[in-house]
Amino acid sequence: MAAIPSVSFPALGQVSWMKSGLLSTRFSVSPRFRGFRFTTSSSSSQAIVFSAAATSGVPPTVAETKYNFLKSYKRPIPSIYNNLLQELLVQQHLLRYKRTYQYDAVFALGFVTVFEQLMEGYPSSEDRDAIFRAYIEALSEDPEQYRKDAKKLEEWSRLQNANSLIDFSSRDGDVENILKDIAERAQAKGNFSYSRFFAIGLFRLLELANATEPSALEKLCAALKIDKRSVDRDLDVYRNLLSKLVQAKELLKEYVDREKKKREERSGSQKANEAITKCIGDHQYVRC
Repeated sequence: MAAIPSVSFPALGQVSWMKSGLLSTRFSVSPRFRGFRFTTSSSSSQAIVFSAAATSGVPPTVAETKYNFLKSYKRPIPSIYNNLLQELLVQQHLLRYKRTYQYDAVFALGFVTVFEQLMEGYPSSEDRDAIFRAYIEALSEDPEQYRKDAKKLEEWSRLQNANSLIDFSSRDGDVENILKDIAERAQAKGNFSYSRFFAIGLFRLLELANATEPSALEKLCAALKIDKRSVDRDLDVYRNLLSKLVQAKELLKEYVDREKKKREERSGSQKANEAITKCIGDHQYVRC
């Protein structure tokens, strides 16, 4: 399955509930690599313990999930990306192993959207995809299912408008049934666990359907039996996260640019010295 391309969310700044800059940040930097390491006093015994926990029916610990990620993806990750990935992994681990957790396609769309946004500008697209697979598999879930469901919802929402998107409950269809199932579970408050990724998934649906009216989010939340206040709150948190990431990447880009300029200046000075040395040598040869 091909990776879902990163998105710029141009319409988000047009309405009050989609605050400017929330999802429209784009990055293009060449970050300096600073890898991370995972060390343990006895890696073999640690692996045995993790394996036993995975097969005993006992939810794994956060440390085990991190270990599985690092074991699957062994290459160094620039710290500016790694810090955020580790934070997200911890948050998603806690959500993944809640008693009420149940995977759904809107959650998947939200996570894929967040991942692509945060990892935009990563030096290698191949490594980015490998990180995605390692991340999801560390949570004992299927990365291909995430990609497949996110793509399906994106394709469906592009064919909708504000009214048809919100009126999903009156129609039959694959995505419509997914949304109806979410609404039923949310209303019953049983095996539905709201999350920030779910909120981002909702916004992505609205953006692709060009549902930019201020009331669109409120109506969609009502149709899905979701508390809009929670969505607004989580959206603010995500906006702050992206804002910090933008600042960090700008500082990193300035550092990389300065180092590149210094290398070019040193290289130019070295070439000039070599040319002068050669010229002096040729002059002495002629005199002889």
